[in-house]
Amino acid sequence: MEASLAAKSIFLTGCSRGIGLEFVKQLLKLPNKPKYIFATCRDVEKANELKDLAKKNPEVYLHNLDVTDFESFPSVVSWVKEKVGDGGLNLLINNAGIFDVSALDVISREKMKQSFEVNCVAPLMLARAFVPLLKKASSAAGGDNGMMSCSKACIVNVTSRMGSIEDNTSGGHYSYRASKAALNMVSKSLSVDLKSAGILVGVVHPGWVQTDMGGANALITTEVSVKGLIKVLSSLNQSDAGFFKSFDGSTIPW
Repeated sequence: MEASLAAKSIFLTGCSRGIGLEFVKQLLKLPNKPKYIFATCRDVEKANELKDLAKKNPEVYLHNLDVTDFESFPSVVSWVKEKVGDGGLNLLINNAGIFDVSALDVISREKMKQSFEVNCVAPLMLARAFVPLLKKASSAAGGDNGMMSCSKACIVNVTSRMGSIEDNTSGGHYSYRASKAALNMVSKSLSVDLKSAGILVGVVHPGWVQTDMGGANALITTEVSVKGLIKVLSSLNQSDAGFFKSFDGSTIPW
């Protein structure tokens, strides 16, 4: 029998459309669906489909969050804490990101800085802000017994195969590749630093997905991507600390 994701509380960024929105949809269909799904995006008021989901499903809680507004993180964490109490936060999914195709002759310092701030710095700062609640969840689930999972306490950063140095055979995409490679390193360090607290950390590649970011020529739908990602997250344990997994379950080289 396959393991299933059974996290009671999940916090996601970038939920107005694409992969983030699909995550919310599929989490609601799980056999053991979360009690709390904290779905955030830059402007909830404009996220009509997300708002409809929240109206029909009391498990979905919405909040505005610009991931580069670092000063807002304490209030967001407090909002989550009020809901989850001593149970803490089981799963943080840093999904929000930006894609830039700048080639060598047009890449700018501004593009590099923007990509790093959104794709690398923001996930790190948000993870740090949520560590106390993740530790609570780990402790509540018996995190000191060495067993780890995404249902207990976990940080998942959505990266890209394009952030793999070994896999880079086509060059280009300087700001995107570099910022995702940096996110991979940040995630690896988090996995080492938080292992003793029973918090699992790693990165996932969602595939080339048909979204506003991925474009119409992408190979898979959001449904296929997220279904695969949830299956992957359901199977992870302490031996996977610092994972770099594709939506299809394969391990991607750093």
